[in-house]
Amino acid sequence: MKSIRTLCCLTVFFVFVQNSFAQTASELQATARSFMQQGDYANAVLVLNRATQLEPKNIDLLKDLAMGYYMQKDNNKALELIKPLLDRENADDQCYQIAGIIYQQLDQTKECEKLYRKGIKKFPVSGPLYNELGELLWAQKDYSAIRQWEKGIEIDPNYSKNYYNACKFYYLTTDKVWSILYGEIFVNMEPMSARAPEIKTILLESYKKLFTDTNIAKEIKDNNKFAAAFIATMNKQSSIAASGINSESLTMIRTRFILDWAHDYEAKFPFRLFELQKQLLQEGMFDAYNQWIFGSVQNLASYQNWTLAHSTDYNDFSHFQKGRIFKLPAAQYYKE
Repeated sequence: MKSIRTLCCLTVFFVFVQNSFAQTASELQATARSFMQQGDYANAVLVLNRATQLEPKNIDLLKDLAMGYYMQKDNNKALELIKPLLDRENADDQCYQIAGIIYQQLDQTKECEKLYRKGIKKFPVSGPLYNELGELLWAQKDYSAIRQWEKGIEIDPNYSKNYYNACKFYYLTTDKVWSILYGEIFVNMEPMSARAPEIKTILLESYKKLFTDTNIAKEIKDNNKFAAAFIATMNKQSSIAASGINSESLTMIRTRFILDWAHDYEAKFPFRLFELQKQLLQEGMFDAYNQWIFGSVQNLASYQNWTLAHSTDYNDFSHFQKGRIFKLPAAQYYKE
């Protein structure tokens, strides 16, 4: 009798232990993603393989597993997993992104380009796919890449990477407008990004390039009405640039620009970036904002001294930065 009682207790105990270790597919996926964030791709793949046994048709699990193999450099296995997903009705643009980076790693650029174009045809408003196609073309020195980034900006205005690439592209050309606008949009979308300092430097140098000529309206011929309005308004501030371009002179130039733009063009060309600048000007944070963009890359030590000397302004702007997400309306694409 005692042995039967003991056996029953042991059975209950083992069932309890088994149930305590049993996890749902979603719980396993969360564990795997934690491993991925830590760079432990082997454990991520191990856990995801068990999750897919529970839900073998779960597309999110399969995408994660393909990425796990990709991160482990097992690209053939990754491609074997992701290719069947592309033909499924519930395939999303991320499936094409994952497949694309695997094809690139395998140096299959023609297949990759076909894939991205097929994905764009299926998902015509996917900013990420336009960005990926643009990067693929750019790597092959195909300058039509800019058309992909521009299209991505037009149809998916809140996907940041198209602005990043377009800014860098225009900076390398004779353009003196769009590298400035796209660059500033990017640093507002990704203020803490590792790429932000790079784009801030491009912004500072782009303003120097803009004011190289004393009469920028005469030197820059742009048939785009929005760009022409930008140039005409900036040209009014040209005299301020005579002593050089730095964070202090740019604060003055950009302050006057916003006041003139609000008076002359705001109603005709509503633009979220300029609305942000106007808001910061009205709330007394525009100086801190310009220091954050230009001062931080012009001279880091001077910028740090500025933050100490203007701690209230710096703290107010930092608090503002943390509490916002910068987004653009779809109707404000002017690079026609």
